[in-house]
Amino acid sequence: RRAGGARGVRRMVRHRWWAMTLESRMVDFGRRLVWLLPTRIDIPLVVALALLACASLAVVWSAGGQSTDMVIKQAMRFGVGFTLMLIAMRVPPGTWRRWTPWFFALCIALLVAVLALGEGKGAQRWLDLGVLRFQPSELLKLGLPMMLAWYFHDRVLPPSPRSVIAALLLVALPVGLIYRQPDLGTAVLVAGSGLFVIFLAGISWWWIATIAVLAIGSAAAAWPFLLDYQKARVTQFLNPEADPLGSGWQTMQSQIAVGSGGWTGKGWTEGTQSQLEFLPERHTDFILAVLSEEFGWVGVALLMLAYLFVIARCFWIAANARDTYGRLLGGAIAMTFFIYILVNSAMITGLMPVKGVPLPLISYGGTSAVSLLIAFGILLSIHAHRRV
Repeated sequence: RRAGGARGVRRMVRHRWWAMTLESRMVDFGRRLVWLLPTRIDIPLVVALALLACASLAVVWSAGGQSTDMVIKQAMRFGVGFTLMLIAMRVPPGTWRRWTPWFFALCIALLVAVLALGEGKGAQRWLDLGVLRFQPSELLKLGLPMMLAWYFHDRVLPPSPRSVIAALLLVALPVGLIYRQPDLGTAVLVAGSGLFVIFLAGISWWWIATIAVLAIGSAAAAWPFLLDYQKARVTQFLNPEADPLGSGWQTMQSQIAVGSGGWTGKGWTEGTQSQLEFLPERHTDFILAVLSEEFGWVGVALLMLAYLFVIARCFWIAANARDTYGRLLGGAIAMTFFIYILVNSAMITGLMPVKGVPLPLISYGGTSAVSLLIAFGILLSIHAHRRV
């Protein structure tokens, strides 16, 4: 009896120890989970981003020929992006501001590495690290606005001419490296993201007019130095019917897909241009044409309303930011997000030359979606530390 009683006591102590260990682990996990969920999270913005991600999975399923593997890969990318967004929103804006020069320097180093080691379709745009393949130029869509917001943070606004010139030089450095890949479309968009910060800093209209004239003059002077495929995109934009089976094929098939959708569309996975593979790059750059053909004007209008809500929410967060860094960066993220939507929409309808610009958070791909979600994570951090 004495031996049995001792064994029972030891068994009871052992069970009690395991219960206490399990309880402490659960408490520790709960604390970590609470750390990832800020008390002042902007629920409407997060819900809108989640709805856009769900819409992306639905359209990618149709545009990719009902490929389960493609949908799973896209869902995994969104999972990584939303996880990084949760982590980014927990970092205070002051910490992001201190890290900005190092992040910008890393982005420049990656662009230099692309010129030496990059790969891509007729260009050097991607870095393949074995376990990860990504496009460093996508990081500059966030890194350049962050750097310019950091530069203007401690300076008197509106900026002086000397500050404006220094900011333009900061814009020219990554834009020149991206153009050398060559990737003219991304170079123009990255330059736009930087110019938005300079505009929000409060430069005078004289400076705006001067920059506009220089941009137009540079575009005209750069024509002889463009590559053949870049010139073909411009001529195809001006007259796509001149080569309907060649350079004009993408634009004409995209216009047919958009127009044939009508008011309510042909139905999910019932689009002829996409399912019969007349439409090229239908799951990436031209995914909006697939959505328009299958869901019609109503589907496109609902998507644009969701985009409009996200942009308006970003501007509201920027307006209530605590400091200059948050206001400039938040406004630049909103305007950059808008310009990507505008360029992609104009591209598929033939109002702009064809560029390699994906539809934000809808097109199939990882680098663009992840970088955008990190940007929204920083925006949520600005919201969590806003003025009360």
